[in-house]
Amino acid sequence: MTVQPRLASTVMLLRDGVGGGIEVFMVRRVVQSEFMPDVFVFPGGSVIPDDRLLEESSDMRVEVAPSAADPEGRTTLGKGLRAAAIRELFEEGNVLLAYREGQLLAIGENSVPRFAGYREALNERKSALSTILQAERLVLATDHLGYFAHWVTPEQLPKRFDTHFFLAAAPPEQEALYDRLETSEGMWFEPADMLARSQRGEVPLAFPTFHQLRDLTAFGSVREALNATVTRYVPSHYPVLGQDEGKAAVYLPEEPDTRWHL
Repeated sequence: MTVQPRLASTVMLLRDGVGGGIEVFMVRRVVQSEFMPDVFVFPGGSVIPDDRLLEESSDMRVEVAPSAADPEGRTTLGKGLRAAAIRELFEEGNVLLAYREGQLLAIGENSVPRFAGYREALNERKSALSTILQAERLVLATDHLGYFAHWVTPEQLPKRFDTHFFLAAAPPEQEALYDRLETSEGMWFEPADMLARSQRGEVPLAFPTFHQLRDLTAFGSVREALNATVTRYVPSHYPVLGQDEGKAAVYLPEEPDTRWHL
C-alpha cells in the first residue's frame, strides 16, 4: 500500500554575500534522525495542528497576496504550511519571522535569553508557537515567505512528504543558529560552493536540496530571488525510484539521466 505523504514546509533563509551573490543557511541533521540522517538540509518539518490553527486566526498572522507562483492555492492560509515553515525555522535555525507593531522582529541582546527559553520549550514540545506569539504580542510574518518549490517523496519509500519550499530574507537583527538537538551543524553557504563541495564528496546532500541549491545559483541578490517568487510559477516535482549501476537511485522523469544514489 502506498504511504500517504505528510504535508511539510522548508525555509531557505537568505542573505546577501559580502562579496556579492547570496548565501543560504543550512543545517546538518543528526545521524540518529529517522529521515535524511547526517545530511545538510534547509530548516523544515511536518505541519502540525497548531500550525493550521494559527493560520486560521486572523490576529496571529498577516494576509498573503495571491501570486503567479501558486494559482492553485497549494499554500493558502489555513493549510498550516507557512506557519510550519516559520515554526521550524525558529526551532532549527533560531530565527523567528514575526512582526511586532508592524515591524519585523528584532531580538536585542537583553531579549536573547528569553527567546532562547521559548525555543527550548518549543523544541521539547512544552510550549506552542501560539503561546509565544501571545506572550510577545507578535504576528506571524506569513507574507515574508516567497513560494519557491514543491517536491513529493517517491511512492515506493516508506516515509513520504509533500514538501513546499519557501524563500525568506534573514532579519538583520536576529542570528541564525542550529539547535544542537535535531541538527549537528548550521552554517551559511554560497549555493555554488555547496554544490561544488557536494560533487567532490565533502558534504552529503539530499536530492531535492541539490536541485534547490542549483536553482539559487541563478540569483545575484536576495531581492532578485524574492522577486522571482512573485512572477514565476512553481511546478510540482514527483521524483521516482530506480536503479543506477546496481544501486537504488532517485531521479526526475523529466531528467532521467541525472540520478541520485540513496
